[in-house]
Amino acid sequence: MKRLCLALFCAALLSPTAQAAEKRDVTITRDNWGIAHIHGKTDADAVFGMMYAQAEDDFNRIETNFLQALGRLAEAEGESALYRDLRQRLFINPAQLKRDYASSPAWLKALMNAWAGGLNLYLAKHPEVKPRVLTRFEPWMALAFSEGSIGGDIERVNLKQLEAFYGKTRPQQVALAAEAMPVTVEPTGSNGFAVAPSRSASGHALLWINPHTSFFFRSEQQVTSDQGLNAYGAATWGQFFIYQGFNPRVGWMHTSSQVDNIDEYLETVALKGGRWHYRHGGAQKPLQQQEITLSYKAADGSQATRRFTTYRSHHGPVVRQDGERWVSVALMEAPQKALMQSFLRTKARNLKEFRATLDLHTNSSNNTVYADADGNIAYFHANFIPRRDTRFDWTQPVDGSDPATDWGKPLSVDQSPKAINPGSGWVQNVNDWPWSAAGPEHSPRQQDFPAYVDAGSEQPRGVHAVRLLSQRSGLTPESLAALAFDPDQPAFEWMLPRLFKAFEETPALKEKLAEPIALLRGWDHRWSNESVANTIGNLWADDLWSRTSEPARKRRMGIYPYIEKHATNEELLASLTAVVERLQADFGNWRQPWGEINRFQRESSAIVQPFSDDKPSMAAPFTSARWGSLASFGANRYPGTKRFYGNSGNSFLAAVEFGPRLRAIAISAGGQSGHADSPHFKDQTQRYLDGRLREVLFHPDQLAGQVARRYRPGD
Repeated sequence: MKRLCLALFCAALLSPTAQAAEKRDVTITRDNWGIAHIHGKTDADAVFGMMYAQAEDDFNRIETNFLQALGRLAEAEGESALYRDLRQRLFINPAQLKRDYASSPAWLKALMNAWAGGLNLYLAKHPEVKPRVLTRFEPWMALAFSEGSIGGDIERVNLKQLEAFYGKTRPQQVALAAEAMPVTVEPTGSNGFAVAPSRSASGHALLWINPHTSFFFRSEQQVTSDQGLNAYGAATWGQFFIYQGFNPRVGWMHTSSQVDNIDEYLETVALKGGRWHYRHGGAQKPLQQQEITLSYKAADGSQATRRFTTYRSHHGPVVRQDGERWVSVALMEAPQKALMQSFLRTKARNLKEFRATLDLHTNSSNNTVYADADGNIAYFHANFIPRRDTRFDWTQPVDGSDPATDWGKPLSVDQSPKAINPGSGWVQNVNDWPWSAAGPEHSPRQQDFPAYVDAGSEQPRGVHAVRLLSQRSGLTPESLAALAFDPDQPAFEWMLPRLFKAFEETPALKEKLAEPIALLRGWDHRWSNESVANTIGNLWADDLWSRTSEPARKRRMGIYPYIEKHATNEELLASLTAVVERLQADFGNWRQPWGEINRFQRESSAIVQPFSDDKPSMAAPFTSARWGSLASFGANRYPGTKRFYGNSGNSFLAAVEFGPRLRAIAISAGGQSGHADSPHFKDQTQRYLDGRLREVLFHPDQLAGQVARRYRPGD
């Protein structure tokens, strides 16, 4: 029945208009914020205009995303990107993508044709734009980047280990111990809340959309057509679907999961007759062998090539070696279905149609928070969970020679954690486990599912979200947004008492640290630009995180439980001492308000911002998501800076009310354009930092008086 629903839904997109020869009947309307509202006669026309508008705003990001996706980044950036390209090409095979394109249904092929057409028209009409590599886009290329998350599953393959394996002429002699993951990186992910009619002021469902990504990672757009497309939200640069957003009846928000959807297999290999084989059960199977030739920009600016002989078992490509065994990686590889699911969900009109798209199981590791105009809310856990034998420890590489370790079909939606219209009246996910998605009494139960469905834990942001949603009712889009900017940081509730105890037990430091300790004792754990205690507390916690990461790794513990149970007095106090001394040295006074050192700066069109204390910047009150701030702001010092500059966290934010007439408010970090000379480069910044979302101009009558320009692509 579910397959039939999906088939009928796909068939609904196949009209004579959709399959006809492409005629670009499309108009782009730019509102006063520079946001593009695209309308086409067909879905393909709308996609054509969507890509043209994206290219106008930031072609560089589009090309860079597809250089990465196609495994061609080294052609622009040189030999240093070679193994990143090789990693991509182990999973993304252009020849296979071309076959997938050829076998795609007519409606999807039409969209891919339009995607390439819109980008190519932009390049033709803008000869001043000089692509680094991609001077022409082919329709099949859209399949290389078919799911809009920041950092795909492929990026979890370790590059140093990959280079150690394929950079040698005799790979059987290569071995490299697994590296520890970096621990100082700001946690990425997202916040998603859905509120049932019973808890809203209007009696309609509400949705909070808050992806945490690197800044300026997505474009805000509205895409409509006479075929029923009307999607608004954030599209990852270069993709032809709204990834985080809503249509008049349905809204979707994706959050990253800790599901085990990638596994390593230890392959027992032997060289026979000049060819590598691997054991599987009682058989010796030949490894698939593929020659991959990669181009890269040489030091003199010319293009050079390097050829690799790569290997693959039926589990996946070989990516490293562990002792005498080779290690292959299994992950989701279904670009055609993934692209279908990404677009089809934007046209779903109700819960039944949205669930039909989930049956494609290609939204990889993402959870989904959902709300609709019928008053439904839902939390759906990771959309791709391969069925596995629970006798094995899937947190470690498994024996690839044992057929019992082979993946089964993905768990169905009903076999996975979910919460649909829970009695709590709300659902949430902030990248923590699903067991608190709807509160303590209405969430899925951990004991009902195999361990591999989620390897995460309760995070401080989760504690914060559950606390707030449990207490609030009568919510509006504005009050829901205010909730998501609540400045509390719950991690300090249990972290600071450990510091205070260490201070009391260390008399030698009482005089030196007495004043900062007193400041922290009187702190309410809330961020603000004016708070000196917030400066001391956050910098102390960040230093402690770095200081305790290696001891935690050795114990195979998470850093939160390590800090709570095992951090020593010396570690706790050394971090505070280091912070006070660094602030004193950098600023001449350690008593620095948070807004003086935590800054938002956007002065360059470059993807990697060259931050500087000498350039204009603005105070940012938000803090790291690590300590429970829902409004995430990942900031660091950079070479030559004493202040901290944000480069990730809150990016696109929206609160949506699904009444008879949809209403939404939104804001984006910085502005819509990627061009530093554009008035829309950073015109949203102050509202973003204040948490003041602007009205979304969703309906045609809302655009009246708000139109800066209306044109047809290429005019």
